[in-house]
Amino acid sequence: NPFNPGTQIRYDLPQNGRVAIEVFNSLGQRVATLVNKDMSAGTHTVSFDASNLASGIYLYKMTSGSTSITQKMLLVK
Repeated sequence: NPFNPGTQIRYDLPQNGRVAIEVFNSLGQRVATLVNKDMSAGTHTVSFDASNLASGIYLYKMTSGSTSITQKMLLVK
């Protein structure tokens, strides 16, 4: 899943609720908050522009209700 310098994150919500999507660098520092709001059930997409970040591995964490999912992304410039 390498990207340069932007990507789309697609996610499905089974029910309405609060959603937070944050991006972290390899040191665990938060570098971006992409979503932090109440959202309706369904399929959603958010854009991530990493043009101001260095090449490397990043993690995004999506939290909704009691569910938390973390995925790895590789930024190649």
